[in-house]
Amino acid sequence: MPAYHSALKSTQLIGNMALLPVKTQFRGPAPRAETDQEDIVDEAIYFFKANVFFRTYEIKSEADRVLIYLTLYITECLKKLQRCSNKNQGLQDVYSLAIAKFDIPGDSGFPLNAVYSKPSSSSEADLMRQYLQQLRHACGLRLCEKVFDPESGKPSKWWLCFAKRKFMDKSLSQPGQ
Repeated sequence: MPAYHSALKSTQLIGNMALLPVKTQFRGPAPRAETDQEDIVDEAIYFFKANVFFRTYEIKSEADRVLIYLTLYITECLKKLQRCSNKNQGLQDVYSLAIAKFDIPGDSGFPLNAVYSKPSSSSEADLMRQYLQQLRHACGLRLCEKVFDPESGKPSKWWLCFAKRKFMDKSLSQPGQ
């Protein structure tokens, strides 16, 4: 069975990643998406449980590179959320993860430099960092809505069981973190 790919299209690129509309209140370079349409964060969360099992992933569009990054980021969020007992603590932890220093394509610590192109200038690198941070904020917030039960406030074991999985045998965090 093949992996799931993004159905979204974009003509704007940052490096070789698509600049896609996002439904979020966080500031950044991504255009605002309509509230009734699905965005890349919705796709990443929806396809996460199926895609996380794949060791290889064929890239069919620039939007797939964003999907790969978000899939890896969701794994990092789930690692943080494992230690949270309620939704408020989870929201604080994913917020701090979103604003923490992170590597972008071209940096030595980025796990998939072979798949992503390095930004061509420092202004493009800043734009890419802002875009990824905007995606991280939106993804973390929506993931908390999925992981925590609205009635009991407890995290779902059916989400947290994926925290140990490694999509494409890669991780955004450095070993030992």
